[in-house]
Amino acid sequence: MKVALCLLFGIVAIQGAWVNNAPDDWVEFKAKFGKVYKNSFEELFRMNVYRENKRKIEEHNQRYENGEVTYKLKMNHFGDLMQHEFKAMMNGFKRSERPSNNKVFEATGSKVPDKVDWRQKGAVTGIKDQGQCGSCWAFSATGSLEGQLFLKNKKLVSISEQQLVDCSGEYGNEGCNGGLMDSAFEYIKANGGIDTESSYPYEAEDDSCRFNKKNVAGTVTGYVDIKSGDENALKEAVANVGPISVAIDAGNMSFQFYSSGIYNEPYCSDSSLDHGVLAVGYGSDNNSDYWLVKNSWGTVWGIDGYIKMTRNRNNQCGIATQASYPLV
Repeated sequence: MKVALCLLFGIVAIQGAWVNNAPDDWVEFKAKFGKVYKNSFEELFRMNVYRENKRKIEEHNQRYENGEVTYKLKMNHFGDLMQHEFKAMMNGFKRSERPSNNKVFEATGSKVPDKVDWRQKGAVTGIKDQGQCGSCWAFSATGSLEGQLFLKNKKLVSISEQQLVDCSGEYGNEGCNGGLMDSAFEYIKANGGIDTESSYPYEAEDDSCRFNKKNVAGTVTGYVDIKSGDENALKEAVANVGPISVAIDAGNMSFQFYSSGIYNEPYCSDSSLDHGVLAVGYGSDNNSDYWLVKNSWGTVWGIDGYIKMTRNRNNQCGIATQASYPLV
């Protein structure tokens, strides 16, 4: 027993010494992102996760320098999370079958601009941060509704994701455990509106419903689904309708640490969708087509919170599989 205790204390002492003499980059990572751990056991584990993620990022970026891939990665606040932890925490879109009687937007072949960016037209609010809550679906839904209300009222107002997290459970959503943009639209229609962000601020956790009709920013009369899998239909919708709610496969490590360039991930699924985001535009860089997508992971991630995802590559990552927008 004494020998076992001596060994245990020895291990603890070694771990404590290792943490206290940790590499400078780990110390900087913790300071930059405000990381605090329960004990030396957890910190040593997280440091090893960080080091492995850093190694993979560096390997990928060397491939970028060699011209083998089209986008770069960078360390961010998710650097101490394993991939399955990250997916469980951040990716809360829950795909379901669409109702067969709902309105569907189909491509007409009409001419649309070569480039669209709804940010430049004032239809997109600033980058938000869902925190450690699987509420991506709520941010995707509010983003497209904010755009439609702007186009209708000529005024951009940030609306409440927290209300959707707290109040739309009867419509199939599960707060921080995931949900659907279309279900959010159904709730807003039935509820008669959604409050402003300022009156019902985001908390990054499930709470009781506190909707107040005095603070309503707007409502919806229904929603339209984009023809599933049709990138041409999605392009026409983005060009002619406004920012569009989309669901994607964001489960790859490359998405977790995306930094810049056009995200072309051949291992992305077009059907296993786990993350709700917002298509705010499209364009081309050096003859490579992309979708301009707003995420909800803060400005540290990606291109100040945005990502350019490859376009016209067989619906890569499923960006056109379950896209929709609200009617106002």
